[in-house]
Amino acid sequence: MAITCDVAIIGGGPAAATLGTLLRKYDPSLNIVLFEREVFPRDHIGESQIPHLMSVLREMDVWDKVEAANFPVKVGGLYRWGNSTDLWELDFLRNEKFKDIPRPSPFAGQREHTAFQVDRSIYDEILLDHAKEAGCTVYEGVRVLDVRRDGDKVLGFELQEMNKPGGDTLNGETEVTAKWYIDASGNSGIMRRKMDVEIDAPTKLRNIAVWDYWQNTDWATRVGIGGTEILVLSVEWGWLWFIPLGPTRTSLGLVTPAEYLKQSGKTPEELYMEAIRSEPTISKLVEKASREGKLETTKDWSFVASRLYGENWFLSGDAAGFADPILSAGLTLAQAGARNLTYTLLELNRGELDAGFLKESYDQIQTRRIRNHIRFADYWYSTNAHFSDLKKYCAVIADAEGIGLRPDDAFRWMGTGGFASDTLGVPGAGAFSLSAVKHNIRAMSGVYPRWEIERVNSFKLNTEGAKLIDLASYHEGKVYKVQCFERDGKVLPNHRAYGAMYEALKSESELEPLMEKYMFAAQKRGLSIEYEAMFRSGVDVLEAMLTEGWVEGEALPNARFLGMACAYPDQHVHVGWYQEGVGLTSVDPRRRSQVVLDMERLEKLRTPATPTVMA
Repeated sequence: MAITCDVAIIGGGPAAATLGTLLRKYDPSLNIVLFEREVFPRDHIGESQIPHLMSVLREMDVWDKVEAANFPVKVGGLYRWGNSTDLWELDFLRNEKFKDIPRPSPFAGQREHTAFQVDRSIYDEILLDHAKEAGCTVYEGVRVLDVRRDGDKVLGFELQEMNKPGGDTLNGETEVTAKWYIDASGNSGIMRRKMDVEIDAPTKLRNIAVWDYWQNTDWATRVGIGGTEILVLSVEWGWLWFIPLGPTRTSLGLVTPAEYLKQSGKTPEELYMEAIRSEPTISKLVEKASREGKLETTKDWSFVASRLYGENWFLSGDAAGFADPILSAGLTLAQAGARNLTYTLLELNRGELDAGFLKESYDQIQTRRIRNHIRFADYWYSTNAHFSDLKKYCAVIADAEGIGLRPDDAFRWMGTGGFASDTLGVPGAGAFSLSAVKHNIRAMSGVYPRWEIERVNSFKLNTEGAKLIDLASYHEGKVYKVQCFERDGKVLPNHRAYGAMYEALKSESELEPLMEKYMFAAQKRGLSIEYEAMFRSGVDVLEAMLTEGWVEGEALPNARFLGMACAYPDQHVHVGWYQEGVGLTSVDPRRRSQVVLDMERLEKLRTPATPTVMA
């Protein structure tokens, strides 16, 4: 006896629950079935989130449920890394301090720029229960024993009831057949392996994670009085994470190369406890705390599947690829990717767009996202002077990738995955804005990368040798074709902020009228953000286009430039107009294009008596 459905999903974690929930939201007629071998709740690592994920939770209509669980609000990260012995912050909020407001609170204001630190035993169960409420059938304690195939086509799953089941029971059914099959089984990659999909590990560092949970750490006693940060501290043989999960519970783990653990002759627990004792900040935080005694280990190295789809199947979440946890991007990559896959399946069922275009778009976008995160993580490791016992591993990374430690080169290298195509139309790399990428490079290398836009004040489009291609944009349950220029693996989309700048560049070249034209075009395209943020988005877009060669710049005499400055560790980039030989210039309030952002702050930063790191 077989179960029949429209979509059969291996797994019940965040990627599977996101996929099931959104499929049912946009097409309630679909019969979606999930098979999870564990019985929830169960612990899992990957507890620290980034704000990019919040919009996915809102689209799933589950954000309020997650907020009601009272997970600590994450406002950023606190790091000791790179060439500095000081702690430095990577905060999500700019120009404001986090305000401790009553909870649960709505998804508005400062909460749109924060994230959660989640206890996965609770978080994953919330998402899975939400998928059930959305109309998905969920089998817990049921294992996909085998995948039946005919060439590249999946014919069905063979099932086995393992543990005391949660949710629905099989009632003697041992097979499932579906129109579409999804592997969201995490690192197990059950269908990926059965379909003989190879993986690429584009990094020389093969890490493992060792972790346990602690009760009543000093950090945890302060949870609930405001925002929290993930604490990441490097030790000689790796790095420690410290994540508050609730009023009393903390996740504390060690990431270290698998080869180093083997060569040390120590057990994972011995190395874990030695790392905690050797790190002064961590050892003090756990001084009066107690371990839960649930020590676990897992391989934690980065990889990408060689392909994410076949004739009637797809890979999703960690089954498709995994990026080093240093960037806290695991849940975001898994759930944002599941959202894209949802839209892909919906369009495939509608039959209005080319199936090859839809499948390849999902594959390319998700693969690029994962690779960008891996690339970013590699740079983090290669710059860490605290890794005295791991220097050879980091040297291998830097040598293999040609990173070096020069900040301008590193910035360009990170962008070779495509600043514009990581999230189509929005300038960034690995879900980080260009400003955040430059800030991180400064924190690790000691030098703030220069902004290309400071050097020039006249701009000319350069699309020579580029070809026109269509890329996918995902919005409100539908996939749209966006026309883009493509050259040497880089993309210039006529979409969102890039589209507004492209339109402005067709008729303007000098900086001031160009920015005014951009602002008008951005408003016309519905980029409904406040004025200063819109202006800054234009600066980021121009910077990305200069870096990637889509724009050629020239320095005209007797014309104004944009000045950029950042006083480390302040992440906020201060922007103002200046003129060579004149300095900072006055503002004519009658012309919006001449609005100067942060003029007072920029004036102070450009005063020689003030210590400054110039962009």
